[in-house]
Order: sequence, then C-alpha cells, then structure tokens
Amino acid sequence: MEKPDNLVKVDIYGKEYTVKGDADKAYIESVAEYVDGKMKEVDANVPFESSLRVAILAAMNITDELFSQKSDKSVETDDLEEKAKALVEQLEETLEGTTSTD
Repeated sequence: MEKPDNLVKVDIYGKEYTVKGDADKAYIESVAEYVDGKMKEVDANVPFESSLRVAILAAMNITDELFSQKSDKSVETDDLEEKAKALVEQLEETLEGTTSTD
C-alpha cells in the first residue's frame, strides 16, 4: 500500500507554507524549523536584506554544511578502507606464516 502524501503547514521566516511530502509530519516540521533558524541567523548578521537574499544566503550556508559533512564522511570512509586493507594484509601474512610451517 502506498503511503499518502502529508500536507503540513509550516512557518518559515514569518510566512506560512503548506508542504506536501512523503516524510512524516514531525520530520517536515523539523526541516522547516532548521531552514527558519538559518534564515533568522543570516538576517541577524546582515539585517535589512530582502527575503530572497536572506533565503539565498541561508541556502548557501546549509549547502556548505552538507558539503562539509559529505567531505568529512568521505575522509572517514577512506581512513576505514585503508585500515581494513592493512588488517587484511596482516591477516594474509599471518596465514601465510602458519601454513608454511605446517
């Protein structure tokens, strides 16, 4: 059975929006609160800007966070792959040593 779309009313930067999505209501509200917070943060640092400019700068900040997290995750994955490869090499060396003396 298909999950019905949710219609959720959210407030972002003083305006009400109806958002339709597959995610549950709490998740949609959480995302909207995050965006609202980012827009207010931008507005506090560069007041008297247009709503569009605030939205664009907030989107840039959110995108920067996303890219930074992806980059960090990529570095972590590379580190894990390196460690796994080293462990496999050690295991192979150990196994070769035990089979040659048997």
